[in-house]
Amino acid sequence: MKGYTLDTNMVAAHLKRNPVVTQRMRQAEASGYPVMLNAVSYYETRRGLLFAGAHTQLAAFEQLWRTQGILMIDQAVLDNAADIYADLRAAGKLIEDADILMAAIALVNDLALVTNNTAHFSRLTDLQIEDWLSP
Repeated sequence: MKGYTLDTNMVAAHLKRNPVVTQRMRQAEASGYPVMLNAVSYYETRRGLLFAGAHTQLAAFEQLWRTQGILMIDQAVLDNAADIYADLRAAGKLIEDADILMAAIALVNDLALVTNNTAHFSRLTDLQIEDWLSP
């Protein structure tokens, strides 16, 4: 594993100044493991903040993604996501496309996905997941 990428619920926790999430981000980076946003969590967070008119949080989000960076969706991610979709659908355990894309971004970039939705993502046996909101 080379670092971490954040699910949208972790981005939201950070923007709400959750001390545990903020501390875990600092610890990861101090240990040489970057914490990055991904294109899906960027989109989901930004659309929600714009809709809500949350200008203060939007400014904090802008600073967050500029500091942490964004992992984009490329062909390798799309191919991996298509494989994940086919496997989950065949097993009758399908999850939302946005979550499949987020997982594929993490897998292609050899990152752990930090999420509060571990039961949901645990369907993907190759995906490393961590919940920074759990004790």
